[in-house]
Parts: sequence; C-alpha cells; structure tokens
Amino acid sequence: MRLVQVTIPAGKRDAVLEMLDEEGIDYVVTDETSGREYTAVAYFPLPTNAVEPILEELREAGLEREAYTVVLRAETVVSEKFEQLEAEYAEKEDSEERIARQELVARAEELASALPTYVVMTVVSAVIATAGLLLDSPATVVGSMVIAPLIGPAMAAAVGSVVDDPDLFRRGVSLQILGVVLSIVAATAFAVFVQVTNLVPPGIDPLSLAEVEERLAPNFLSLAVALGAGVAGAVSLMTGVSTALVGVMIAVALIPPAATVGIGIAYGEPTLAIGSAVLVAVNILSINLAALVVLWYGGYRPEHFFRQGQARAATLKRVGVLIAAIALLSLFLGGVTYDSYQTATTEQDIRDAVNAELDTPAYEGYELVDLEVRTTTDYVLFQRPTEVIVTVGVPPDAGRSGLAPAIEQRLETRHGVSVDVQVLYLEVERG
Repeated sequence: MRLVQVTIPAGKRDAVLEMLDEEGIDYVVTDETSGREYTAVAYFPLPTNAVEPILEELREAGLEREAYTVVLRAETVVSEKFEQLEAEYAEKEDSEERIARQELVARAEELASALPTYVVMTVVSAVIATAGLLLDSPATVVGSMVIAPLIGPAMAAAVGSVVDDPDLFRRGVSLQILGVVLSIVAATAFAVFVQVTNLVPPGIDPLSLAEVEERLAPNFLSLAVALGAGVAGAVSLMTGVSTALVGVMIAVALIPPAATVGIGIAYGEPTLAIGSAVLVAVNILSINLAALVVLWYGGYRPEHFFRQGQARAATLKRVGVLIAAIALLSLFLGGVTYDSYQTATTEQDIRDAVNAELDTPAYEGYELVDLEVRTTTDYVLFQRPTEVIVTVGVPPDAGRSGLAPAIEQRLETRHGVSVDVQVLYLEVERG
C-alpha cells in the first residue's frame, strides 16, 4: 500500500476532491500557505496497484503535471473505505502488487547508481571474483556477486524502453557495456598481478580449476540461468519488493564469466577467453530480453497516449535484435552442448570397452584402478579423446603385456573410436 501526497492548483480543489469522493478514497486536505500557485495539499492511502490509475484520473481532473506529487510506502492503513477500495482494485487489476509507472521509473533510476560508485563496486567485485576463481573458492566467488551493482543498468534499460524514456534507456545500456568492460579489464590486470608477484603457485593451469573450468564451455543451461535472472529482476522491480537477492542472481550470470575472460587473457588461454566471452554476451542479452518482455507484458506504457505506438515499435525492434543476437550466439551454445554429449558418450564407450576386456579370461585377476581420458584442448568445440591411460591392479605373478593393443582393437572394431592407449600396472598383493 502507498500514501500519496499531492499539491492542488488554484481553481482545481473542488474537481480533485470530487474525484477522490467518487472513487471512495479517504483523504485529508490541508491549506497550502506558501503563497505559490497551489492552494491545498491532499493526503490519501491507496492500494499499490491503484496508484497509477488514480494519478491518471487526477491528471484528467486538472492536476497539473508540474504539481508536487509524492508516493510513499505505507505499512498499515486502518480504514473500512480503504479495505473496500483494496478489494475493488484486487478485482480490477491483474496484479495486486504492481507498482505505478512513476514509481517504476523512480526505482529504475535509483538502481542505476552514480558513475563513481558503479565503477568502484564493479572493479572490486571483479577483482574478488578473479581471486575466488584462482583460489578455486566458491564462497569467495559468491561474495563477489553480492556487491556487484549490475541489476540497476539492466533494469534501467528495460524500463527506459517500455516507457519511452530515451535518457534512461541510454544510461542503462552504456552502464552495462561499461560494467562488462571494466570487469574484464580489472580481472585481467589482477590476474597478471598475481602471476608477476607469485601470489599463486607458478605454472598453475587455470583450466585445472573447477570454478574456471565450468565456465570454459557454456551450454544451453547457461541461457536458462540468464533468462531466469532477467525475469526475476523485472518481477522484483514491478512488484516493489527488494532487489538485493535478485541482483546477486544477475551478478551470477555476469561477474564470474567476465572474470574468467580476464584470467584467460592473462594466462594466454584463448579457448578460455572466447568461451567465457560468449557466455557473458549471451547472459547480458538474455537478461535484457527477459526484462523487456516481462515489463511490457506487465502493462507498462508511456504516460502520453501518442507515444505508446513509438514505444511499442522501439521495444519490438529491440526485442527482435536481442532474439537474433541470442539465436546467433546460441549456435555456439548448441555446439558446446552437442560436443559435450558426444564426448561423454565416447568416454562411456571407452570405459565399457576397458571393463569388457578386463572381464575376459586372459586377464583374470586384473582390476581397474583408474581410467583417464585425455582430449584435445585447443578449441572449445570439436574436442575428441586422443589418449587413454588405464591403471590396473595386477597380481604379483601376472603378465604385463598385450592389454593396451587389445583395448585399442576393441575400441576400433566395436565402437569406432581410435585412440592411443597406455596401461600402467599397479602390483596388488592381497593377504
């Protein structure tokens, strides 16, 4: 619920109060004595979803657009008339918690923080995320997301588009681009710094770190995460609930991948940098697309009727561009998804072939201890197994030859897989 305070221009007092009476709204009126062109100030509580339609009716009743209007969050209203009004608007409106367009714009402007604060918080979050990735520490990576200020620009761009506010839209887009660039630059600089100062073990392979590796080859599940984050951000904004936790979700889709790009650049790993860069691009496009669609579907339009067609055309054009860009990048995600499936299937065939060979009478007493499948790592896509290292436990008196060629032949003839097989023998003595 909201408490609305409006200043009433001279000559409009009767019309404004008559409209409030017709709507069954409780109000209090005080005289305005500053000597300006306003004669009174009216205070009245409203259900959240009633603010926008009531303000529109006040405009039609003569309340000028320059009039002083304040909308505040109210904790409790004890009034029979308010309860009746609340029930009436619960039936009229699709969402009881939908905030007014004016409040939506104000919240979006507030979320798009001032440039100095935005720059500092983005750089700090990127540095912390880079440290967390290099430490292979999920807790540190999560901590970097909490302070990332990335929800504001995304929501500002979406709101600016649906209400036809070019300045807000441009501010949101420019801050998003700036945020991604800053994150990558800060991550690269910090990763180079820790290399030079030996803050991490020399010769460390970033691809061996679990937190880094999971962002090397993004698949279609990444798209679902980004779309979900955009929907959650828009819903939290339009219902007036806290956006803090949703901001963390949006940061999940942007900060760690951007930090991974920086690590890939610093360590000279183009595969890592490209894969993570595609993930960042897909995520930021998906977040904006989801937010745009949700806000437009939520019924937000420009205040002026004649600008609604212009806003609709601009929003549809932007949605089309976002869908086309996501579809193009999704070819990469689809390739990674298919490639991952193929690699997993091949690895399972290799494991089945090794187990089947060890089950033959010729290798009685042999026991599979470990199986390592090595693949090509020069490209994100088209990774194929090239070498298999099999570690087997054997009795002290068992033979040590013939297993590697037998596995290679079984893989070639029965599974169509051509790889080099190495067998490491581990002598096992049982008491």
